[in-house]
Amino acid sequence: MRWKREDVIFETIREAEVWADGIANEIYGRVFDGYETPDYKIAYVLSFFLAQNREFNVHTEVEYRIV
Repeated sequence: MRWKREDVIFETIREAEVWADGIANEIYGRVFDGYETPDYKIAYVLSFFLAQNREFNVHTEVEYRIV
């Protein structure tokens, strides 16, 4: 599997929506298979974009680190 990871974090849900739209197009085009982000706003919007297509299984996961 080819995963893309980016550490960008947006201030608004609208900025995340515009960003996630481009990511969804790359996933639809099979450029990569998954996307990892620390920004919950991107994950939120992207999950709705991808869930519109029955071909994709959307999986979200939260990772916690105890210090």
